Amino acid sequence: MKAIALVPILACLALPAPCGAQETADIIYHGGPILTMAGKDPAYAEALAVKDGRIAFVGSKQEAFKLRGGPTQSVDLGGRTLLPGFLDGHGHFINSLSVASQANCYAPPFGPGDTKQGILDALKRTRAEKQVPDDAVLLGYGYDDSIFPEGGRLTAADLDAQFPVQPVMVQHVSLHGAVLNSAALRKYGITAATETPPGGIIARKPGGTEPEGLLMETAFLPIFAQLPKPGPAAQMDALVEGQKLYAAAGITTAHEGATHLKDLEILQRGARERKLFMDVIAFPFITEFEAVMQTHPPASFGHYDHRLKLGGIKVTIDGSPQGRTAHFTTPYLTGGPGGEKDWKGEPTFPVPLIHQFVRKVYDAGVPLIIHCNGDAAIDNFLAAHEAALGGRKAGDHRTGIIHCQFVRPDQLDKIAAWRIIPSFYTEHTFFFGSTHVQQRGREQAYFLSPLKSALDRGIVFANHTDFNVAPVDQLFVVWTAVNRLSREGEVIGPAERISPYEALKALTVNPAYWYREERSKGTLEAGKLADLVILDRNPLTVEPMDIRNIKVVETLKEGKTIYRAR
Repeated sequence: MKAIALVPILACLALPAPCGAQETADIIYHGGPILTMAGKDPAYAEALAVKDGRIAFVGSKQEAFKLRGGPTQSVDLGGRTLLPGFLDGHGHFINSLSVASQANCYAPPFGPGDTKQGILDALKRTRAEKQVPDDAVLLGYGYDDSIFPEGGRLTAADLDAQFPVQPVMVQHVSLHGAVLNSAALRKYGITAATETPPGGIIARKPGGTEPEGLLMETAFLPIFAQLPKPGPAAQMDALVEGQKLYAAAGITTAHEGATHLKDLEILQRGARERKLFMDVIAFPFITEFEAVMQTHPPASFGHYDHRLKLGGIKVTIDGSPQGRTAHFTTPYLTGGPGGEKDWKGEPTFPVPLIHQFVRKVYDAGVPLIIHCNGDAAIDNFLAAHEAALGGRKAGDHRTGIIHCQFVRPDQLDKIAAWRIIPSFYTEHTFFFGSTHVQQRGREQAYFLSPLKSALDRGIVFANHTDFNVAPVDQLFVVWTAVNRLSREGEVIGPAERISPYEALKALTVNPAYWYREERSKGTLEAGKLADLVILDRNPLTVEPMDIRNIKVVETLKEGKTIYRAR
């Protein structure tokens, strides 16, 4: 790693009075590493001053202390590390409003879901603790069939054994499907006569057409839209609790990555009632494009209204690789999720419709983020992007490819040339690395979320958790980008590991640029918002394998504490 620089020159910026005047800072931080994230190489400052919610000064302690006055709070970091607040590179913030009432069915180390019995026990505990009525849908999240013994999978029959009457739905870890018990299948009208929609999966019992329990993609989307939300009286409380979950991970800007109209209404109500204490960027889903545009013209995008911003439109054109619904140019080695042979996955929408969607968003003049996991999906998007923009395909559009996991080198070349921004997903190396090796082969799996190859091409990229596919844990994201170690102990693509500093940029500087907020967020520079996170240790100096154990001590939004560890 190159030598770490100390910021040599101080700056008085964004203060009401001219430089040199006796201004009084609200807070001055000192006594620990202050990693500015400004520049190609790591740079530190001795002190940072905050005034009226913005960074007033970054530099030496001696100069910073000239801004002290009677009301100034002097904070000695005690060796802890100060960084810019993390920007969420992609997730589903709206899900944070409901997970507290659902059963955690993640596999270890984040939950008990590595066996069917572990999932059933988690559901029973949640039903008892939350007093879920028999006629209400009992929900779980995080089901990962890839960690079950070969051939094992959760079915309606497994759930029926414990829950013969109550509707139960356990969402797949991909968020692209769920396993329903018989009562839930009846509730949502899924029977042997139900036709599988294009782009969808309804797993059937062997030898017949009776649904086995698993629904994926377009077969699941209508049910997902009907999932219960907190009632009006509870929505705002849930919104506050959801933000606390993000703030505890050091996040000051959250990403709501597929916003349906009802969810947008909740967020807008929260904004009106001043319930948002962090910034939230929402991306309405393409299927509701016309309805959104009727009340939210393009000019309303890109601007915060009481901490809520419409960031663009979300399009999803394939599924998940761990769920075997991502769209590839070559077959899965293990077949399809419903036992399909020579299975390559399918596009979520027909290719001509994908082209229409992309052109529609670009013609409206609003940003686009597009979910692509498999290389065939990325091919489809790149073709649609070029067809829609022609000679403007390399412009300053800042289009984002969400996940972009199984990108090929030739596709990376186009992404670099056309200045597209991937938001990669290196947590898959831990959670699903071995699964991808089995399903896609070692060569392709080792090029999963190829951060180093992207860096070598000058690509600006983000990284993310895709919450609640994975828990909100930004230091774990950094750990996976640096180590790429699977749950089973295999390094998934050692050549694609990057430095801790570059991994942190994917959570700070880069997403700020992607969201067109680089003038206010992403680095510790005078004039920018005082969105800060304090960590108990420095990710650049601990052993790489220990990064995941670093704790968030405090998170501040515009100089105000929104989380403090107990």
